[in-house]
Amino acid sequence: MQLTAQDVQAWLAEFTDKIKENKQYLSDLDTPIGDGDHGNNMARGVNAYEASFEQKQPESISDILQVFSMAMISKVGGASGPLYGSALMNMVKETKGTETIDSYEQLGNIIEQGLAGIKKRGKTEFEDKTMVDVWEPVVQALKEGSLAKEQVERAEEYTQTLVAKKGRASYLAGRSKGHIDPGAASSALFFDALVDAVK
Repeated sequence: MQLTAQDVQAWLAEFTDKIKENKQYLSDLDTPIGDGDHGNNMARGVNAYEASFEQKQPESISDILQVFSMAMISKVGGASGPLYGSALMNMVKETKGTETIDSYEQLGNIIEQGLAGIKKRGKTEFEDKTMVDVWEPVVQALKEGSLAKEQVERAEEYTQTLVAKKGRASYLAGRSKGHIDPGAASSALFFDALVDAVK
């Protein structure tokens, strides 16, 4: 496998499209266990990324990720903006001076740095029913040498079985069970788009 700056751009462009298409779905997921605004918040972020990308025309992998990160931090409300922003900022640092991503292992290391940013910012762990529950299995799969949409989907679906320990959903305690975590769902779209970019 190989990812160039152009591939990374295609990945984020496809993620942008997926967020716009699934805006209502993400907000619907957020309604019973959160504020009901995850889809709208994420859409604001990806729209800002598109506008910023047009304006800045970043060319390197780390510069593209930087533009995306700043859009998420500045435009996405709630917990998601800072969490995605922290993940992407760590990925920016990890890709400084990188012209191409040449292996699943290298990609896994980059995503792992993003995961570390989320865990640190959100003070969250695997099975807390957050986006970590998608990011962690993705890192594992990449380090084992592949990533398939089925793996991403399984990780997203798994959050239905969990009781939330972080965020607004945690106030519902056991009643949060049976619902897919919205942050896990948007993260699944993020990695679905990555699988397409890697092909």
